[in-house]
Amino acid sequence: MTDFDGRSVLLTGAAGGIGAAIAQVFAASNARLSLVDIVDTSALALELPGDHRAWHLDLADADAISDTVSEIGEAAGIDVLINNAGLGMVGKAEGQSVEDWDRTHAINLRAPWLMARAAFPYLKRSGRGRIVNLASQAGIVAIPEHAAYGSSKAGLIGLTKVLALEWAKFGITTNAISPTVVETPMALVGWCGEKGKKAKADIPVGRFAQPTEIAAAVQYLSSDEAAIINGENLVADGGYSIK
Repeated sequence: MTDFDGRSVLLTGAAGGIGAAIAQVFAASNARLSLVDIVDTSALALELPGDHRAWHLDLADADAISDTVSEIGEAAGIDVLINNAGLGMVGKAEGQSVEDWDRTHAINLRAPWLMARAAFPYLKRSGRGRIVNLASQAGIVAIPEHAAYGSSKAGLIGLTKVLALEWAKFGITTNAISPTVVETPMALVGWCGEKGKKAKADIPVGRFAQPTEIAAAVQYLSSDEAAIINGENLVADGGYSIK
């Protein structure tokens, strides 16, 4: 795929399993990364080949998003925005607290919109801007105990389509990826034992996704080769949702 040499990639949720895999793929393609997370990603920035920088950001803080994205844009430009950060607070619909609902939607839906809005001038300036939003199969099919999470991801898919429609004229494409469970340490806490075995059995390919598979899809949608793809939701769930 396209060499990302000279291109600036802003990645949220960089400290997580999927985020680290995405960072590694782009660093290997010579991109310059701005690694954004609520935890320190400076060690990752130093480990990756190339020149990268870590940024601390609480995605629940709207003002901090605006300030941080502006700093990144002025310092490095923004050619690619990857809204990877997400929050998975699950529970029965009748039992979830308002606080958990609001925080889930703040991180999973409001923050990607705020990130995109703040990055828009720099993506427009790039002339070939790319936005990739990490959604979920829970945004397209009903999964028990995923009322807050699923609705936030469904909203993110809807946001993706609107941004794709409005911003294509500026050379910006916007797409989403909806994975099944991805085998990261955090995800496997909730999908282990018999629950995990049953979930895998319900997936036609018989397994969960690997972080590297999602990272490769993100890289493709960010590449020049994918310039015609806009407003799509790439479902990476092993065929779960086709049944």
